[in-house]
Amino acid sequence: QVQLVESGGGSVQTGGSLRLTCSVSGMMGPMGWWRQDPGKQRDFIAGITYMGEQVYVDSVKGRFTISRDNARNMVYLQMNSLKPEDTAVYYCMNWPLIGNKWGQGTQVTVSS
Repeated sequence: QVQLVESGGGSVQTGGSLRLTCSVSGMMGPMGWWRQDPGKQRDFIAGITYMGEQVYVDSVKGRFTISRDNARNMVYLQMNSLKPEDTAVYYCMNWPLIGNKWGQGTQVTVSS
């Protein structure tokens, strides 16, 4: 069972930047980031393979960068040019989903 701990969230103004970190306790295969607001569906936003190939949804493409450190079992999400619509709780998880438990996530709040 892979355990995941997200950190690095915070409050920023529109146009600001944040770097999220995901610490993985087990084997770290392909990984992704999801985000969710209360009452909203949890949406996939970015994924990365073991070799570093990246996939992004259009809403974050060009602004967010997913990366990983296989030696440290860490996944990162660099978020630039943040917009209010980026406000959400951000989660990391195996990608595709394989039935692991979601972590607590980390809150990102972007104010205008």
